[in-house]
Order: sequence, then C-alpha cells, then structure tokens
Amino acid sequence: MSAIDKIQVLDSIEKEVILCLQSAGQALLELSKEKTSQKATETHTNQFLKSLNSVESKLSEQINYLTQVSTGQPHEGSGYAAAKVLQMAWHRIQHVKSRIKELEECKLKYTQAATRLQTNQQRVGAPGPGQGGAASTAGVML
Repeated sequence: MSAIDKIQVLDSIEKEVILCLQSAGQALLELSKEKTSQKATETHTNQFLKSLNSVESKLSEQINYLTQVSTGQPHEGSGYAAAKVLQMAWHRIQHVKSRIKELEECKLKYTQAATRLQTNQQRVGAPGPGQGGAASTAGVML
C-alpha cells in the first residue's frame, strides 16, 4: 500500500467520523424536540453506532500498522530496506570510483617514470629494452 493509499484511507476515516458526529447530532436534535419520533431517533442512533464501530475498526487497523512500523518489524509497505540497500550500493560505487582513480594515478606515474627512463637511456646511449648489450660493446672493442 503506497503513501497515497494510506492517506486516502485516513481521509475516508475522517469522513466516517464526520458522518458519526452528524448522526449523533441528529439523534440529539430529535430528542430535544417536544414531540420526538422514536423511529427517527432509533435510526439516527443506529447510524451513529454503525459509524462509530466502523471508525473504531479502521483506526485500530491504522494503529496496528503504525505499531509494526515503529517497532522495526518488516511490513508490506516499508521502503526502509530498499532505501538502505540503495544507500549501501551508492557507498560501494563511490568506493570503487575512488579506488579506480587511485589506480589510474598509479598507472600514470608508472608510465611517466618508464617514459623518463627510456628518454634518459636514449640520451646516454645505453641499450634500451630489446637491444643487445653485447653487440654494441663488440663494435666498440674492435
């Protein structure tokens, strides 16, 4: 049951309370007349009692629902568990993003260091990766 449905139920309870009060008022009005109609008085009284029972049962349902919600017991209309799962997933995503950023920074530092090393080796004339060290020294010895 959604929040809108719950509000509509409360609205119907409010209308029932109004009907209950109107029935009680009509019954009292009938009793205040000098010449009362027993049938009209009984009709209004019965309508009052019927409305009162309806209000009582509907309010009891709402109170029971609120008791379940307030005690933390799972219930059909709760969105708390889903919201908590979503929040935890959001935190995990943020952690993964920060970890990926750290790894990218490490990769960038490593590639920059490797590039500097290759540049320094080329300036000095040292053999780079894949170049035979013996072949270059053999040419110098001759």
